[in-house]
Amino acid sequence: MTAIPVPTPSVPRGRRSEAELRALVDEFNARAAGPRGEPSAEEVAAWLAETFPGTAAVACSMADAVLPHLVSRFAPGVDVLFLDTGYHFSDTLVTRDLVAQDLPIRLVNVVPEQTVAEQDAAYGARLHERDPALCCRLRKVEPLARVLPTYEAWVTGVRRDEAPTRAQTPLVTWDDKNGLVKVNPLVAWSFDDLQSYASEHRVEVNSLLSDGYPSIGCEPCTRRVEPGEDPRAGRWAGFAKTECGLHT
Repeated sequence: MTAIPVPTPSVPRGRRSEAELRALVDEFNARAAGPRGEPSAEEVAAWLAETFPGTAAVACSMADAVLPHLVSRFAPGVDVLFLDTGYHFSDTLVTRDLVAQDLPIRLVNVVPEQTVAEQDAAYGARLHERDPALCCRLRKVEPLARVLPTYEAWVTGVRRDEAPTRAQTPLVTWDDKNGLVKVNPLVAWSFDDLQSYASEHRVEVNSLLSDGYPSIGCEPCTRRVEPGEDPRAGRWAGFAKTECGLHT
């Protein structure tokens, strides 16, 4: 499949103030703390669509299309941000192209300021083998940080069961680092829940998920996970690193 066009993120009109956006977070969390318990993923997606019409974006690694599928049911045409690091598995790029083709979303390819070749010239080849934190910052964290201020909210697929570092993740929170609302509709789901949703709705799934890769990042920094290992054990193996920096 040929490469898809790379649109520019649209800037929401009349972006609300930080105080107004924080108040929306507080209001949601006050309702979520009620006797009914945490809202379902569908209820969160419906709230997102109503509260941030045209001003929210979905961040998707293309391990699967569950999150963009869920959100686009309530907010068709939503922007879906894909961090095109230049190091992805071909399976991930195929998934990205199919998602852009099959779902009612607007795919936004978010790219670093430097190509891989330009980064190699500036920092030396295979920076990810010597300083993976810097590589992630240059190819993921900084590009996303340049895009997110054009929105009022961003949606992620973070789940509490993925790693101990994510065990306390809330459904909705204020993202101090990026200055907008962060929404995690799937946070209470298990991997089986994810697979069940994908099967029920015939959602595109990255072929690597069935090949020993429960967590998929850049190809040089991702290995298969052995039975019984943490789902993210295959990320940055050999380094004391568990997150790329997007969610910390």
